[in-house]
This record gives sequence, C-alpha cells and structure tokens, in this order.
Amino acid sequence: MANVAFLGLGVMGYPMAGHLQSAGHSVTVYNRTSAKAETWVAEHGGAMATTPAEAAQGADFVMACVGNDDDLRGVCLGDTGAFAGMSKGAIFVDHTTVSAKVTAELYVASAELGLSSVDAPISGGQAGAENGVLSIMCGGDQTAYDAAEPIMAAYSRICRRIGDSGAGQKTKMCNQIAIAGLVQGLSEALHFAEKAGLDGAAVVEVISQGAAGSWQMSNRYQTMLDDHFEHGFAVDWMRKDLGICLQAADETGASLPVTALVDQFYKDVQKMGGGRWDTSSLFKRLQNLG
Repeated sequence: MANVAFLGLGVMGYPMAGHLQSAGHSVTVYNRTSAKAETWVAEHGGAMATTPAEAAQGADFVMACVGNDDDLRGVCLGDTGAFAGMSKGAIFVDHTTVSAKVTAELYVASAELGLSSVDAPISGGQAGAENGVLSIMCGGDQTAYDAAEPIMAAYSRICRRIGDSGAGQKTKMCNQIAIAGLVQGLSEALHFAEKAGLDGAAVVEVISQGAAGSWQMSNRYQTMLDDHFEHGFAVDWMRKDLGICLQAADETGASLPVTALVDQFYKDVQKMGGGRWDTSSLFKRLQNLG
C-alpha cells in the first residue's frame, strides 16, 4: 500500500480519493475549501492538509483533480505547491482535463526536481467516479505509468498509457470531440421524434439496438425527455474542454467543423442560463428554438 496525496475534492475527486482510502492506501487530502476536506476525512478517515505542499510531504503519489490550467499550476507550483513538498522519486498524476501546454510545463518542472509526472485525464462522469469505473487515458514515461497504474486501479475500469507526456490530454480531447457530436446527434433525433409526433422512448428502444446506439443514448435519453439536466458534466466545463480542443486543432492543423459548431450551441445554452446544466441540455436548446 502507498502513501497518497489527493488534491481537489470536487464531484470527481471526492469519490476517487475515497476509493483510494478504501483500497487500503494512506490518503491525505487537500481542497481549496477546507470544509470539503473535513467532511471527506469524517466520512473516509485519512488526513487533511492545509496546503498542497503539506499534503505531498511523504507521499509516494500525488493525485490532482482540479478545474483548469491555472488551478493546476496553483496546486503544483510555488512555495505551497505540491512540487515543493514532494520527495525525489515521487510521482505526480494529473487527472485534470487541461491543455497539453500546461502538461508540458509541469512535466519539465517535475523532472527538474527529480520527480515523475503522468497526465491521466478521466472519462466516465460523476457516476463513473462514484462507482470506481472511470476510463483513464495516460501520457508520460513508461516507468512512471507502470508504478502509478496499480494506484489508479482503485477507481478505473480501464487505464492505458497512450504515449509520452501530453498523449493523455490529447486523447481526452478526442473523447470530448466525439461526445460533442454524439450528444448533438442524439438531441436532434429526439427533437425530430418530438416534432414528428413519435414516442421518443419507443424510438430509442428500437434504434439503440442498432448502429445508432451509444453510451449517450443509453444513459441520457430518458433524462433528456424528462427535461432533467441537473446532473453529470456541466456545460461550462464542456466549453472549457472544447476550447482546449479547438486551440489544439489550430496548432496541429486538424479540422474540427462539427466540434466548433457544437461549441457555439453550448454557448447558446449558457445564454439560456444553463451553464451548470448537463451537456445533454443541447436537446433543451433545440426545444427552445421552436
């Protein structure tokens, strides 16, 4: 068993850290809002720290799951950042969805301190985190990944190293690009069914068993039909991720016309006041169009 620090106790990090503690690891948590860390310790045991550096002291592995590039830099760098508290040979694992640019920065910064780092963004949503069945796509040195993979097994269904540092983040971009198109397609299908006077649930029962079937269809169609969008991955976060994808596309020369269009549709949802709605709220946007 390992000494593990976990930085960030949001809807994903909170249960992930809990799985680590349940698996027998010794977990110290840090959260910007200390009340959340206190609640976690009361529920799971373990310990809490007041700074990332304090949490990282004596840790074999430091996991982070925060909001964006700036949040990640904040918990890693500086006098109170995790890197300042980590011992040489320790491994930093970043579960945040961030740009490949900040991943490259932290890879270099960690190496200069004698640390290793793995970019390991996650997919599976809140339910996947709570049930310990996340998909984890990783980039980094093989040795660091091999050491970290058994730790990540506490909350993953599949965990794979795709390539060198940054490959995990780029794979997560592929994930979000695919989801954007799938959700828009499902929303349009349900919208058309509604306008055509069809029973949406009956339609999905049939088409989900054929080539149109997808995770989004199986897990989101009923809540979409029920006008329930207060769960899952928020539109604000999806737009953050799609922004990363579109920036990377400009840098690599990739063409992402559908992704760019769906990003603007999500902007419409934000204007409707739905920034915290689930990403399946693209259906609600179509309903509002008439």
